Amino acid sequence: MHLQAKRLSKLALSPVLMLLSMLGTAAWAEEAQRWQTNLTPGVTELGAKIYDLHMTVFWICVWIGVVVFGLMFYSILTHRKSLGAKPADFHESTSVEIAWTVVPFIILIVIAFPATKTLLEVYDTDDADLDVMITGYQWKWKYEYIDPNGDNVSFFSNLRTGKTEIYNEDAKGQHYLLEVDEPMVLPVNKKVRFLVTANDVIHAWWVPALAVKRDAIPGFINETWTKATQTGIYRGQCAELCGKDHGYMPIVVNVVEEAEYKNWLNEKKSQAAEIKALMSKNFSLDEQMAAGKEVYDKSCAACHGANGEGGVGKAIAKSPIATGALATHLDVGVNGVPGTAMQAFGGQINDVEMAAVITYQRNAFGNNMGDVVQPIDVYNFKQGK
Repeated sequence: MHLQAKRLSKLALSPVLMLLSMLGTAAWAEEAQRWQTNLTPGVTELGAKIYDLHMTVFWICVWIGVVVFGLMFYSILTHRKSLGAKPADFHESTSVEIAWTVVPFIILIVIAFPATKTLLEVYDTDDADLDVMITGYQWKWKYEYIDPNGDNVSFFSNLRTGKTEIYNEDAKGQHYLLEVDEPMVLPVNKKVRFLVTANDVIHAWWVPALAVKRDAIPGFINETWTKATQTGIYRGQCAELCGKDHGYMPIVVNVVEEAEYKNWLNEKKSQAAEIKALMSKNFSLDEQMAAGKEVYDKSCAACHGANGEGGVGKAIAKSPIATGALATHLDVGVNGVPGTAMQAFGGQINDVEMAAVITYQRNAFGNNMGDVVQPIDVYNFKQGK
């Protein structure tokens, strides 16, 4: 009986767990309390509708449970053997069979109407005011704001929580593992369409307060949307087990007034213009070493070690790649190494940063090759020149 009860409890919980997974509007919404068990409406009209649908279905299920278990316990108590009850001798009842077929059918129809209406809204990405391409990488997100005139803005969003917090050397901050160096910025009261894909493995972009959860699959583009009605900072995470550092892939969305959003976007466009201007500049070895160290510490040290000693990845110090032909080194940095943990960074950092970090790797950690790689060298390599 105990084993059977556990099985029944799991069966009863499975539809609820499936609904939670599909709707994805609980957990770390900014206004949610830690360990709360119910969903939250979030800060979108769609999120409120999903929440209302959830509560409607929940109370229907509660009343079904009350009626079914009430009849069951009534039958057990009033027709038990100790009261002298005799078992009835019959095989079937056409009326009962019709009833337990028709009543659930009617209940499902009643649930289907609001559920279908809400699902149609979930997948209605038409008439968006803004398009943002979201690409999942191990273990970061790339955001590209698509401009109809081709003046796109793109950047990567990385975990900002320090290693000292992760390894318990320092106290954990308020938003431990839920803070990034570059948050996504969206205007309030604007419909934003997300085009979600991935560069390497399957990820999932999930922000509960915005009522958004969509799989990021390499080679496919999935669409979803949101329209936040309140300004604020809303946090989420990758909701797909994407590798050993899956828990280090947070999402932060800053919803601001339209004027502030336009100022932010113009600043990003100015930064892109500055990087474009740097493409034609020749940097000294000292300049490239200083800039390269920043890029290395941010993008390379986690795998190759703070001092180039290696770890998850191979050592940079005295490496045959870092001390070999420059073309081979550029190929590894730009295109990665298929079948290994070495990712292709050609699309993750710009040509200015790539030139700096290659220069740094070839001259740091005792390598001392004397090479000074310029941004135009990286550009020409990518073009096959």
